[in-house]
Amino acid sequence: MVKIINCEFKKNGKSYYFDSNNIELKKDDQIIVETERGLQFATVISDVKEIEESSLNYNLQKVVRKVTKDDISKHIKNINDAKSALKKAESLVQKLKLEMKFTEVIYTFDRNQLLFYYLSDNRVDFRELARELASIYKTRIELRQIGVRDKAKEISGIGPCGRELCCACFLQDLDSVSISMAKNQNLALNPTKINGLCGRLLCCLNYEDVLYTENKTDMPELGDIVKTEHGEGTVFLVDIPNRKYLVNVPEHGKVEIKLEKKCGKCENCNK
Repeated sequence: MVKIINCEFKKNGKSYYFDSNNIELKKDDQIIVETERGLQFATVISDVKEIEESSLNYNLQKVVRKVTKDDISKHIKNINDAKSALKKAESLVQKLKLEMKFTEVIYTFDRNQLLFYYLSDNRVDFRELARELASIYKTRIELRQIGVRDKAKEISGIGPCGRELCCACFLQDLDSVSISMAKNQNLALNPTKINGLCGRLLCCLNYEDVLYTENKTDMPELGDIVKTEHGEGTVFLVDIPNRKYLVNVPEHGKVEIKLEKKCGKCENCNK
């Protein structure tokens, strides 16, 4: 059995699992962990749990230790120095006339790497910028382009539902969202209605897509001709979540047809 914990490097950021290294840890503990980029400062977001080592399909990195006062001081210094590096990088971008906008700069805990995250509509040749930054900070420089959804996650905001953006308050992975999901839910394909603050399709279109897909089984489409106990008619309203539809039957009027609901608990379930 292996004792693992889940942790994140920044609030509401992507989470990662680590081997607890038999260190007693609990939720909200701050720790130093080994990563491919070197040592990183992280926060535990789950209690320790045990899993079978055979169930792992990759090698887990280990927790090095709980943070000390010196670690916290060093982490704060890294944050402040990264802010200064951001201002310097912005001035160099203006000097080199590059079309890019920095969103965040991060030092790894051991300062072996300085990461610059930026937005750009086009591909940017930043080789000269990277050389100048490396000569100033004497460490490995990495510039990484991010999307507008990542930017929205970083700055947050209020969505059309009146609540804080999902990506900023709890979503850790930004899954792909397709226009077929909006069509599947019979939503009007109006960008002002189905796009979020980032200008991309709303992440919440993912939430009910499986339910809609399951409930659409055996359901007719708008305009279909169907048989009812009162004769044939045309479907003019479909309520997918409640699995019912309305049919206009000539010389009779509106007829409601209600199907059994899917349980939604397993794939290919007909209950």
